[in-house]
This record gives sequence, C-alpha cells and structure tokens, in this order.
Amino acid sequence: MPPTKNRTLGFAACALAGSLWGCGFFFGKIALAEMNVGAMVLYRFLFATLALAPLLLTHRPRFTRSDWGLLLLASFLGIPLQFLTQFSGLALTTVSHASLMVGTLPVLLAVAATLFAHERMDRTGWFALVISTVGAVLIALGARHATGANRPTLAGDMFVVLSLVIALAWILLNKRLMQRHSAVTVTAYGIAVGTAMLLVCVPLLYRHPFGPSPISAISLRAWLALAASGLLCTASTTLLWNWGLTQVPASQAGVLLNMEPLIGSLLGVFLLHESLGPSARAGGALILAAAVMITTGSRTRSREELPLT
Repeated sequence: MPPTKNRTLGFAACALAGSLWGCGFFFGKIALAEMNVGAMVLYRFLFATLALAPLLLTHRPRFTRSDWGLLLLASFLGIPLQFLTQFSGLALTTVSHASLMVGTLPVLLAVAATLFAHERMDRTGWFALVISTVGAVLIALGARHATGANRPTLAGDMFVVLSLVIALAWILLNKRLMQRHSAVTVTAYGIAVGTAMLLVCVPLLYRHPFGPSPISAISLRAWLALAASGLLCTASTTLLWNWGLTQVPASQAGVLLNMEPLIGSLLGVFLLHESLGPSARAGGALILAAAVMITTGSRTRSREELPLT
C-alpha cells in the first residue's frame, strides 16, 4: 500500500521553497559586485554542500547504475549548467527583471509535464501558456528599450529564460528519482555531485575561478550573502521543494514558484532601488495571472490522477 500523502504540508513546503528562492537573485547581486559569476555560484554551492554534509553520512544511497546515471544528468543540468547560465543573465540584467522572468516557469513546467509526464492540459492551460508568453515578451521589450547604467537587458533576460528551460529537466528528473528514493537522499547527493562538477567546470570556464580579488579581500557583506544563498536559497529550498514534490504533482506545485518572482522583484525595487517600466509591470502581471490560471482554473491532471486505461 503506497504511503499516505499530505497535500497541505506538500504545498506549504513548495510555497516556502519558492519564497526562499525569491531571495536568491538579491543575494547573488550583492556577491556579484565583488566577484565573477563562476566564483559566486561555486561559493554558493560549497556553503550548501557543507550544510547538507551530515545528511550524506546518515542517508546512504541505494542507487542502481541507471539511478546514478539519472542523478549525474540531473546534477549537471540543475547545477553547473542552470546556475551558471542563470547568473550570467543576472549579471546583465536587474534583480526585478530576472525575478519576473522566473514567473514563466510554472507554465513551462505544466507544458513539460504534459509532454513528458503524460499529464493532460485543457484549453484553459493552453490559454495560460499564450498569456504567459505575451508577458515574457513584454518584459523583454521593456528591457530592450530601457536606458541608464543599472538597467535590464534583453540578453540578460533571455539567459534567465534559458536557465528555466534547463531547470525543467532538473525538476522532472528529480521527480522520477524520488519515486524510488527519499527526497533527502536525492537532494543531498544531487547537490554534492553538482558541486563537484562546479569544481571542475568553473576553473575551465573562468579566468579567475575564485574571483579576481583574493579571498581575504571579499567583504563580510558578500560572505554573508553567499552563506545565505547556500544555506537558505539552495540547501533548504531544494530539500523543501523535493519533499513537496513527493506529496503533490509537479504541475500543481508550480503555481507556488510564483512566490519567487513576487519576492525577488519586491527586493529589487525596494532594497536595490531598481525600477520597473510599464511594459515590465504589465508583463509580470500577465505571467503571474497565467500561472494562477493554469493551477487553479485549469483541469490539468497528473499521471497519478488519471484513470487507468
């Protein structure tokens, strides 16, 4: 008999994960003022791995050869490829713009679940996809026409969107692994393996893999931002999100990812004094509305909820 799922706690875990993820761009922007993208991402995941180290000892993996292959693929896509791409985009745009672009992820996730996880999306779902796409286009157009030193760019926004497409594969592969293994095991070993990959990739891709300045020259403010990114926005969020996915379908949990663009854009506007033009505000509203529509108004159902045929 399969274990009973707690949908309330599952949704709560995903909502908290989305909220903490919303702080990631804010902390990342602080660190990027003193180091390059590679160093920032590497330090972030070293802190995350340090936090998860006790779980590596208490949750020994029982992966098959096929499971190890999936874990290696998920770790590569979800950590080096996704985060280096995403924060390369952040270096070229603003926190608020990058956060709003993340609002496309719930709809992208619903589409991916339809195509690869055999979920069924109705007309409302497809309409939400169109609305979300229009919103992303409006944000991108706002970036193209923006002026000033601290402004968003079309290239930066597109890098963020590309990272979201990569994140879809990471989410679905982890979902598949967690059908046979605990969320804690998949999270701890996935992040540890991904961090090991960063230790190889970052020195190959960046001239100064630990930043252009000596480690001793990094300010306390930057170290605190890196520690918060690793502990709160990586280790904690991934554990919460992965466990939440064991309790609720991925497409239904996707709406809670909208906590990320909401909190991220607010932090960018109020703490970093960024501005959002009319086009970006309209696009962000459309993206959030589309994500709510697809998870509350759509009758999309996950594979486990579909009748057997």
